[in-house]
Amino acid sequence: MKIGELSRATGTNIETIRYYERIGLLPAPARTDANYRSYGDPHRARLSFVRHSRELGFTIEEIRSLLDLSDHPERDCSDADRIATRHLGQVEEKIAQLTLLRNELNRIVGLCRGGVAADCRVIEALGDHSHCESAHC
Repeated sequence: MKIGELSRATGTNIETIRYYERIGLLPAPARTDANYRSYGDPHRARLSFVRHSRELGFTIEEIRSLLDLSDHPERDCSDADRIATRHLGQVEEKIAQLTLLRNELNRIVGLCRGGVAADCRVIEALGDHSHCESAHC
């Protein structure tokens, strides 16, 4: 399949496909006589893996490590578990931080009494971190 077909099959932008080729996440495809890239099912499967991993927030380096494990199915998968577990911990930290942000923003918005900007509690709270009730950053 051509790059446009691969793009449609995986929902991946053409420039992103080229980028993944340049950085080695996706192997270079064969070329047709007219010098078009010619992708096969292994490219589609690998690109789907990369795309799904990116959607889950894995970094390029983490994906590179996971692909290396995938390319060597006889290897122990403890590294994959370690990578995924570490990433899950990072996601949980982000969720906790976002929860603090949401709570603080709800509190600040609740301070608003209307009126003029000079008396605005939202602007006052944003201008002076000491008005915050939690360490949200």
